[in-house]
Amino acid sequence: KQCVAVACALIRNPCILLLGEANSALDSESEKLVQEALDKARNGRTTIVIANLLSTIKDADLILVVKDGTLVESGRHSELTALGGAYSGL
Repeated sequence: KQCVAVACALIRNPCILLLGEANSALDSESEKLVQEALDKARNGRTTIVIANLLSTIKDADLILVVKDGTLVESGRHSELTALGGAYSGL
């Protein structure tokens, strides 16, 4: 179901992609394939990803960490892991 929704979104070729846990219900091999496709699809467009899996967001240009509705950290994966804050505890 999720794969079909993502495929439909990509067919429309939008300027902005909004993805909510696109990989959450997939086995590890399918997750890898979908993630590779999404990585290619996000080139040249704004992509907003709501995720709990670090593998989904670790290559993002900007990661926003929200806790209890409040922005608590922002930065790249390497910056946030070096902080040792909320992001590194995920």
